[in-house]
Amino acid sequence: MPFKKLAVFVCRYSAYGCTRTFANRSGLTQHQTACNSNPANRRAPPTPTPTSSPSYHPTQATQEHSPSNDPTTRTPPTPSNSSPRPATWASQGRPDISVKYHPYLSGDPCDEDGYALPAGTPPEPEEPDDNPFWPFRSAEHLLLGDFLYSKVQMSKGKTNFLMKLWDSFNRQLINEYLGDDFEVDDEDHGSTAPFPRHADLLTTIDSIPFGDIPWKGFKVKFDGEVPAENAPSWMQAEYEVWYRNPLDVMEAQIGNPEFANHIDWAAKQVRGENGKQQYTDLMSGEWAWMQSSYLAKEDPDLHGAMLAPVVLGSDKTTVSVATGQNEYYPIYASLGNVQNHLRRAHKGAVTVIGFLSVPKTGRDEQDSLEFRRFRRQLLHSSIARILMPLKPWMTKARVTKCADGHWRRVIYSIGPYIADYPEQCVLACVVSGWCPRCIAPASNLDGSGDTMVHRSHTHTEKVRHAFENDMKKMWDGYGIIGDVIPFTAYFPRANIHELLSPDLLHQLIKGTFKDHLVEWVVEYLLEQVDGKQKVAEMDRRIAAIPHFPGLRRFNEGRGFKQWTGNDSKALMNGFLPAIADLVPAGMVRAIAAFLDFCYLARRSQMDEDVLLKMDESIECFHRERDAFIEEGIRDHFNLPRQHSMMFGAPNGLCSSITESKHITAVKDAYRRSSRNQPLGEMLLINQRMDKLAAARDKLQPHIPLEIRDPTEHRQTIQTTRAPLPQKVIGDDGEAMDEDTVLEEDPVGLVTSEGDVRSLCPANYPPILPQLRRRLNIPNLEEFIRRFLYDQLYPRSAEMGMNVDLDECPHVDPSLHIKIFHHATVFYHAPSEVSGIGGMKREIVRATPSWHGGPPRHDCVYVERDPELAGFRGLGVAQVRFFLSFWYEGVEYKCAFVRWFETYDTVPCDKTGLWRVRPDHGTNGARRRLESIIHVDTILRSAHLIPIYGKFTPRNRVPKDHHHSDTLEAYNMFYVNRYIDYHAHENIF
Repeated sequence: MPFKKLAVFVCRYSAYGCTRTFANRSGLTQHQTACNSNPANRRAPPTPTPTSSPSYHPTQATQEHSPSNDPTTRTPPTPSNSSPRPATWASQGRPDISVKYHPYLSGDPCDEDGYALPAGTPPEPEEPDDNPFWPFRSAEHLLLGDFLYSKVQMSKGKTNFLMKLWDSFNRQLINEYLGDDFEVDDEDHGSTAPFPRHADLLTTIDSIPFGDIPWKGFKVKFDGEVPAENAPSWMQAEYEVWYRNPLDVMEAQIGNPEFANHIDWAAKQVRGENGKQQYTDLMSGEWAWMQSSYLAKEDPDLHGAMLAPVVLGSDKTTVSVATGQNEYYPIYASLGNVQNHLRRAHKGAVTVIGFLSVPKTGRDEQDSLEFRRFRRQLLHSSIARILMPLKPWMTKARVTKCADGHWRRVIYSIGPYIADYPEQCVLACVVSGWCPRCIAPASNLDGSGDTMVHRSHTHTEKVRHAFENDMKKMWDGYGIIGDVIPFTAYFPRANIHELLSPDLLHQLIKGTFKDHLVEWVVEYLLEQVDGKQKVAEMDRRIAAIPHFPGLRRFNEGRGFKQWTGNDSKALMNGFLPAIADLVPAGMVRAIAAFLDFCYLARRSQMDEDVLLKMDESIECFHRERDAFIEEGIRDHFNLPRQHSMMFGAPNGLCSSITESKHITAVKDAYRRSSRNQPLGEMLLINQRMDKLAAARDKLQPHIPLEIRDPTEHRQTIQTTRAPLPQKVIGDDGEAMDEDTVLEEDPVGLVTSEGDVRSLCPANYPPILPQLRRRLNIPNLEEFIRRFLYDQLYPRSAEMGMNVDLDECPHVDPSLHIKIFHHATVFYHAPSEVSGIGGMKREIVRATPSWHGGPPRHDCVYVERDPELAGFRGLGVAQVRFFLSFWYEGVEYKCAFVRWFETYDTVPCDKTGLWRVRPDHGTNGARRRLESIIHVDTILRSAHLIPIYGKFTPRNRVPKDHHHSDTLEAYNMFYVNRYIDYHAHENIF
């Protein structure tokens, strides 16, 4: 009899107490809509009881719990406050933004005993410390230790040599000024250096009282039945797991004074001026609000407490290509209340809390079902054991000192889990090829309505009961691995299927884009006539993309082996124009729709309109990708990475966060170790790095401004214009051109959106007659006069370039003019204007020689009609040089530009990109239309990519073509809105 799939439809809110099941999807949809309207009214079941205990046998390495972790020994007197805090909409300093905080779990300050404080009560001041820098002698001593150990990571031998030179130099000065009779106190081993030896540096760091969270360990071994003879090696081995108390880690993050202004103390609902809800950080999402509502309903004593979600992430990483054990499995934790920009900024908001064991066995045993089951259960049991110190405080509040100096009652909850797709399957106990979030069958992921049915522990138990614990039927029917208990089953309100975070980096950028779409395009091209030549043409088109600030170049196309996440992101910037006329229009539209989705998901602030656009992009992508089936490239699209587009907006919870943390927590620590069983050394290195970071954050107010590291403590630019440094390195660390002169101060060029600031003046003759000969612009005086006409007569019906020259202001023939090759543009990022980094910085280049090579003349967007939205109100121009001069007591800061004109009134129907071409004026002259514009009209850098045309001998990119010639070699261009997500938001 053929297997028949059971119709088990469980409400997505089962984790919050709903026990309804349905025989069809229509009833489920209506029910979930009703549940969603009032999540606070749902009652929750008790924590699921596992069907079996975790499969481990721990051996204590250190003391497991301190007495303070027991809620029975630290239960503050909490007031039963049945009335909520007023749920008012509070302005956040911007008239177009209002925020409503949760009325019950409101994160109200309390005293150290847990009693509520009157509104407006300031935090208690800290007691002054006579020597706040102890065990260091001073701020300089602390920063030097941090510099040696954290910044340059100097080795033991080099540190000892440096201190020896330091001591010798000090003694020379002592003898020179104090004479030979002066004796050095031998308190520090007879040395005058700040740290006489490398060992003294380590001892000082180990004595830091801040951030001292020691590592603990336990061992795990198989506790099932072991065969008497020929037992597999993995059954007899012990597996070591190291971790730090996650409760201490979370309290360190909650109390970090540097986070004080970047933590949400309560769930919030953010609305824009149109009244539509906006989503910015984790605490502004529906999940945090639902969790708060459930806790407030379940326990009135929690009113006024602070919900603290614990964001988790794990990912195996390899530190060496050498043979031997070179894999490590770190697990990270981050406070969910921390705002996204801080979690991405490498400021200590993500901490490694453990190293999981990676079981190994022989090739003859590694594919056995028993070994696979053991590996899965080892992972879940280890994570559950690591997180166990948090469990008592998931149902009872713990009084905790916070970053702003207040005490609050904190209740923890397992929050989102960051992982790539293979690890998501392991964490969710789901068969690879199935979706870990919904029950859509692996054979029809996107075409099934089962995406409406979300997985949960309740659903799994109902399926288990319906199939009478038949593991094969659970595997085949629902993709459930039924013989392993997920770690979230041991914690209240935790459902791993709900908590898995969509992964923008691995699932969409590296997975769907690089591994799927790009490879499918290459496969299609190779199957065509002259396929290899077409692939080579595509690579040359990618290599021919013009300069743009911060653009990662592919000088040889995409044909290299070692791809990183940044490489895949950079390929997205210019891939679409490169294939526009090489592949069918449906493929182009499918990739354009996918890019739109990725760039929308990347925004730091989303509203309901953005979510609607994301849904439209998914629908368009699903419709247009059929072109790959029509061309015989694909048979189906049952691909979990593409299916993940259906769930969530991942910005702020992307695996790029854990990937970047790998560098400091694992790879750098490994390189600094002896590499002989290095894990113990790596743990100690991480502990010392955290102690130094905690000391820096704690003592920041005591460190004089003049000795702070400018790269770490540069002032955040919001809406005020900040001064440009005297000496500026180029964008993204690029050095300035050799022809830049540094004697004079920078000249500020102010725009309506922010700042355009020129760098130092280039070495040009300042007098107008000499300058026009040097620049080979005989009519430079005419350009200046027509520019001044526009400035002095802004209400004139005619533009300066069209009036008779006699009507334009006259200028002194000996007018002094300064020429600049660079300008720094500060502009508002539309979706980040209220947060850190609300202003972005770019350097616009207009130099005759870039790094001693060909010229570089960047393009810019110029504001033409502020009444029109998107690209319709902008123009595109190429900057030839920047200039400034004085006229009648007013200084004018300008740019000499060549114009492009918009082609057609609508974007391209295939790529969705606007098109421009060189503007030769209304009379069709051979010479390009040029003019001088005020820098106030420059919005930011623009990026143009040629429309290469169909694959013909005439249209092929020459093999010796250099990207610096691209803007002069082609006559039609796409306006690239995919160069970054700010351009994608503006250029529509």
